[in-house]
Amino acid sequence: MRTTSSKNGTRRATRTAAALLAGALALALSGCGGDDNKSDGGGSSESSSGLKLPSLSGQTLEVAAVWTGAEQDNFMKVMDEFKKRTGAKVNFVPTGNNTSTFLGTKIQGGKPPDVAFLPQVGVLHQFADKGWLKPLGADAKAQLTKNFSKGWVDLGAWKGTQYGVYAKAANKSLVWYNTNAFDAAGISAVPKTWKDFLSTAQTLSDAGSPAVSIGGADGWTLTDWFENVYLSQAGPDKYDQLAAHKIKWTDPSVKEALTTLAQLWGKNDLIAGGNKGALNTEFPKSVTQTFSGDTPAGMVFEGDFVAANINGDTKAKLGTDAKVFPFPAVGSESPVVSGGDVAVALKDSKGAQALLTFLASTDAAEVWAAQGGILSPNKEMDQSKYKDAITKQIAQQLIAAGDNFRFDMSDQAPAAFGGTAGVGEWKDLQDFLRNPKDVAGTQQKLEADAAKAYGSG
Repeated sequence: MRTTSSKNGTRRATRTAAALLAGALALALSGCGGDDNKSDGGGSSESSSGLKLPSLSGQTLEVAAVWTGAEQDNFMKVMDEFKKRTGAKVNFVPTGNNTSTFLGTKIQGGKPPDVAFLPQVGVLHQFADKGWLKPLGADAKAQLTKNFSKGWVDLGAWKGTQYGVYAKAANKSLVWYNTNAFDAAGISAVPKTWKDFLSTAQTLSDAGSPAVSIGGADGWTLTDWFENVYLSQAGPDKYDQLAAHKIKWTDPSVKEALTTLAQLWGKNDLIAGGNKGALNTEFPKSVTQTFSGDTPAGMVFEGDFVAANINGDTKAKLGTDAKVFPFPAVGSESPVVSGGDVAVALKDSKGAQALLTFLASTDAAEVWAAQGGILSPNKEMDQSKYKDAITKQIAQQLIAAGDNFRFDMSDQAPAAFGGTAGVGEWKDLQDFLRNPKDVAGTQQKLEADAAKAYGSG
């Protein structure tokens, strides 16, 4: 399976990316205030980039993606600009967390959306093998080649054919914290190591704050927890091997990572609502219960997209009430795990290709970035368009790090293992959150499900 880093990537490259991220966050937090670069999201009727799109007046396109709430609203601002440029109407269809199942049913029923965003690169591979994806047209490929690094271009290709555009990326190695909770607990420095992280959580709990908010009802958040611990602890080579199922989930390195996770997940008093509460908490709520309410949690782990939920669903202000630090180093270095959503055409139509061309352009990236809560891998876009200083700095370092991030492991797996609610890795880690003492049993279930999904057993 592909990752954003080359197979020749080294621990040194990952270390460099982690150092860049840590520096970026320090700069962002020291420079944050109320001087955000705002945009009305409408864009301009004339493209300074020279992008030309066809007239699609009278046409209606259907776009499917997993986003809801603030993320969906922000994306529709981008679609408003596309409508302004082309005259096409765009209808958004939420896929739910089972994106591959939802889209597979639509495709087999003869009613696929024009364009879909796939949150797992493994699904792109599967759909391409089934002949469900339409190759990128010349105009879209030209924008892609112009605006994206080779690593992101290659991620949207499969077996020599370019299918997708990674218009939305994520840095999934961030911990967001409530500054008031930290101040009330007398915490003056953010944790840099896993040991310090656990100590900080205990200090928050002792001071009366729920320490860590976990969105365990969404299994994908738990895979992100595992991947960050595993990458930092086991290293990039092992990470790549486990991502490709070249080593088994019964490997001692997995045991070590799960045992490390259990140091937090096994402390019911450190988790907002306890383990049971976490398993009933969806991702958006994990953010809102950290930055709103009478007794907010102190910390919540997840990607840069948390900013969209903070901005859209709470009154907290980024850089003042809500700040962020890199995922703590479990091993010698902090991890840097990246993810993304790849836009693909499911219909061979002029409208679908025009939309992919637009999504690969700097124009679309800049409109989207102005809404907040998004990173773009588009290296040619105007970075000043980002809504807030934190996101801008994280995005700049994503670009500067090139292809040295490790791509989300579960997103590289077949959807049956790494991308489907209620089964595979999502369920196995939810069961582990329910009973963090069962390390061996969790390993056995993970390996059985992985072997079945990868077709190796």
